[in-house]
Amino acid sequence: MHTPFQGVAPLTHTGLIRAQGTDAAKFLHNQLTSDFSLLGLSEARLAGFCNAKGRLQASFIGFKRSHTDILLLCSPDLLATTLKRLGMFVLRSQVKLVDASADFVIYGLAGSAVSEATKSIADDQGKVWHKTDLDAISVIHLYPADGVPRALWVAPAGTPAPAGPVLMPELWAWGEVRSGIATVTQPIFEAFVPQMLNYESVGGVNFKKGCYPGQEVVARSQFRGTLKRRAYLAHADAALKAGDELFAPEDASQPCGLVVQAAAAPEGGFDAIVSMQISAFEAGGVRALGADGPLLSLQSAPYPLLADI
Repeated sequence: MHTPFQGVAPLTHTGLIRAQGTDAAKFLHNQLTSDFSLLGLSEARLAGFCNAKGRLQASFIGFKRSHTDILLLCSPDLLATTLKRLGMFVLRSQVKLVDASADFVIYGLAGSAVSEATKSIADDQGKVWHKTDLDAISVIHLYPADGVPRALWVAPAGTPAPAGPVLMPELWAWGEVRSGIATVTQPIFEAFVPQMLNYESVGGVNFKKGCYPGQEVVARSQFRGTLKRRAYLAHADAALKAGDELFAPEDASQPCGLVVQAAAAPEGGFDAIVSMQISAFEAGGVRALGADGPLLSLQSAPYPLLADI
């Protein structure tokens, strides 16, 4: 990474769902791919919300403010739909679900801004999905981008911003892509089972917890060896966006994958997370948008896959 990726980025377009009540953790545990019943107050979770066929309808970074108060960060273009569908399963559970996007402020921290924000706390600051609390402020440590530490800073609305140089949101979005941790958005709604985004390898799926919508399909994909698609990093000289189709040279009649998430690269072109057939990645020559579209430069995800550990 040659462009400085340091500072504090205001994230004003992040959706936030709040689950409050004595059954909040149990309810989310029964609906999402991760374990929320055993979620500690010093942890965060990557989690997916699937349909009955195991296809992701939304993804979250979730954490507890208390044992009865949980926040779920998600893509704003899926918040209303997700909140409505989650609400269908509440029934008699003692939990209240609301859109809390206006009740909190969220910043992305990169580089030295991470350690600066948590310097008064002597804890394991380098651990991914670790949560540091500073009174009402929560700092969630994320996967790095090209080796640069990243974190989310979440606080009640009106809280002064964290200290540090301003990092443009567009550059933060690029760092999100480079981390290899995909966020589900409307263009890829119900396009993937979690493993197609490598979620099982980055803490986004717990195979030991109980049932949730789509659990049987997700488990079968993992343990029967039927998974044929994975997420990778890609670069193209032309613009890319979520939902763009990918094509392999040996068969341009049907797509071999999709762009999951993309952002303008600061040194030119576009970087992306793509999900595609493993065979197409290994063969190379994959293009976006069509058989004569922009050629992709592909590389493996920047973390080990569970199957390879």
